[in-house]
Amino acid sequence: MINLEFGQIFKLMRPKQWIKNFFVFAAMIFSGKFTSTYILIMNIFVFIMFCLISSSVYVLNDLVDVSKDRQHPQKKNRPIASGKVTKFQAILVEIILLAVVFIISYNINLRLLAVFLIYFIMNVLYSFKLKNIIIVDVMIITFGFVLRVESGSILTNVQLSPWMILCTILISLFMALNKRKSEIITLKDKSGAHRKILDEYSVELIDNMLTIVTPSILIAYCLYTFSSIQSRTMMITIPFVLYGIFRYQYLMMKNNIGGKPEDVFQKDIPFLINIILWAVVVISIIYFKL
Repeated sequence: MINLEFGQIFKLMRPKQWIKNFFVFAAMIFSGKFTSTYILIMNIFVFIMFCLISSSVYVLNDLVDVSKDRQHPQKKNRPIASGKVTKFQAILVEIILLAVVFIISYNINLRLLAVFLIYFIMNVLYSFKLKNIIIVDVMIITFGFVLRVESGSILTNVQLSPWMILCTILISLFMALNKRKSEIITLKDKSGAHRKILDEYSVELIDNMLTIVTPSILIAYCLYTFSSIQSRTMMITIPFVLYGIFRYQYLMMKNNIGGKPEDVFQKDIPFLINIILWAVVVISIIYFKL
């Protein structure tokens, strides 16, 4: 029984979503400081802390949306919605996660603590109000990724290129819009009952937004590579980004899996290979001065 409860509590923390927190390593990688053992350890620490703080947000969302999750064909199996984890247990997990993150970050770096506080407060507002305001809801998701990058930048002590920050904003907005689109397609007439804001969106509206966001990602990344302080050889990574965008759109249209970005990153082999090749090329250019 104890093992079962622990497994359900771990599931409540949504470890699959932790892949999003790899954004904290951006500053370290693109600054060329990946070989510094101290900076690497500190970034791993920030990654773990962000996993915990983001898990606290997922627990909070599940507590707030438990009645709506029970109407969703997939979310009804979540620990709280299915009754495998009680609300009391979930609240206890929430308190422990927040205590660990805030106490440890307070003793490490006050700026890092500020990032975690902003992230959590922003998501509390999102859970209770902002998620019901069209466009603002996806912008909040986007800002969460910017905070991830900023947290890594704080410990690396490197100021990222404005173009890289813009790329982060656009890529996360691209994923957030596709998530909304997937929810509308999956839930159909019941979409508004599950998430009120979905009544304000439509597939056509989101497609129109994506026609602006999608090319903007490529343009911003191209401008970053053109002005990169590392090497203009970074331009050879552009085809990988272009393929990644096209592959994601293909998977969204063909299999409607854009609602779960973690599935795209973990289960689609061509997409995963493309990400790995992109990372290998980027690291080679930065660290071997190609």
